[in-house]
Amino acid sequence: MYVPPAFREDDLPTLHALMRETRLANLVTATDEGLMATPLPLFLAPDEGPCGTLYGHLARANPQWKQQSLGEAMVLFTGSEAYVSPSWYASKEEHGKVVPTWNYIAVHAYGPAEFFDDADRLLEVVTRLTDLHEGRRTAPWAVADAPVDFIRAQLRGIVGLRLPITRIQGKRKMSQNRSAEDRAGVATGLATSDRNSDREVAALIPT
Repeated sequence: MYVPPAFREDDLPTLHALMRETRLANLVTATDEGLMATPLPLFLAPDEGPCGTLYGHLARANPQWKQQSLGEAMVLFTGSEAYVSPSWYASKEEHGKVVPTWNYIAVHAYGPAEFFDDADRLLEVVTRLTDLHEGRRTAPWAVADAPVDFIRAQLRGIVGLRLPITRIQGKRKMSQNRSAEDRAGVATGLATSDRNSDREVAALIPT
């Protein structure tokens, strides 16, 4: 990922927080059959390895896990994003030398993709993912709510993923390279959008 210095995010706890905020990531591997990608919910074990380790699972019928990965796998975490109109820049009125752009947050994590089908490990992964996403509900569902035999049968239909992160890149492009006046214009423009995602980005523009 191309990351100009103005947009680089290197702080590991911040990168981990951005990854946690992304509810669905994309696992990408290069294989003899070409590039393969799967959208996946993942959880992060931050203290497992120097950069943390990711866990999730794929459908057993998914061919991606069966193909030998050529080199590292990559997991794409895409955060808040919004189109930025040049009409919002104060500098448009000054000299007109402005063009459209896009503000966004992205984290790319790299490492070897390890697949496993041990039932106990799979149950732990499924349980942790479920607890993570059910935790904020007033009446959360738990894996233990379903019959044991049913869950064991479901586990036979998936394959676990473990990806120890060997390197990580972060990019936070939120108009940092613009003047304070231009940033204020972008924040105001996005804040008045009818898109929730635009309003989320408005709050991330540095003042």
